[in-house]
Amino acid sequence: MDKVTVAAAATLRFALADIAKQYQDQTGQQIDLVFGSSGNFYNQISQGAPFDLFMSADEDYVLRLQKAGKVNNAGVVYARGQLAFLVPKGGAVKADSQFDDLRKALKDGRLKHFAIANPAVAPYGERAQEALEHAGLWQTIQPKLVTGENVAQAAQFALSGSTQGGLVALSLVMLPDVQARSNYAVVPEQWHKPLLQRMVLLKPENTAASRFYTYLQGDAARKVLQRYGYGVGQ
Repeated sequence: MDKVTVAAAATLRFALADIAKQYQDQTGQQIDLVFGSSGNFYNQISQGAPFDLFMSADEDYVLRLQKAGKVNNAGVVYARGQLAFLVPKGGAVKADSQFDDLRKALKDGRLKHFAIANPAVAPYGERAQEALEHAGLWQTIQPKLVTGENVAQAAQFALSGSTQGGLVALSLVMLPDVQARSNYAVVPEQWHKPLLQRMVLLKPENTAASRFYTYLQGDAARKVLQRYGYGVGQ
């Protein structure tokens, strides 16, 4: 049986693990998941990294691979992500969708550090920057920023106690243990470019990878994605 190795955005860490287990239980096919920032995977795939499937947190990386002739087609949008403002429960800053208390905390000194993913390589970091720019807070908050290599690391920073919160993927907030120790608010989608998450087969000749790629577009996988706060379809 062919091996299937998936390069997946860190935002998918828990949802995709559930989907892969579900698939493995049904088919016996092992799916090896490698999580990281979409920008880093883009660079690795451009240089020939041996992945079978790339699931990006931003469709631009897939479209750039197609333009460069690294993949045969543009793949498909598998989910629409959402950004969440996450704070530790009982912390100094309150989570609200309009960033009202964040704005006050920047002025009164309650905000010492704030976590986002690195905007240069992580789509959720780029969208976090856009949301903060929309709110007029980007220039003021930059000296306070602690950046994770990917959004999963940013979520860890947001709840570590070393920061007063952060902007992360809603899918990472959906876990019961995260919800038990945090508060969050969903950031308005109009505050940033859409988080259309696109995937593409890197090795169509790997029939096992092609079958999993098809499964990811089906109802069973979509239900898991929706449970983790993703929209499905464009």
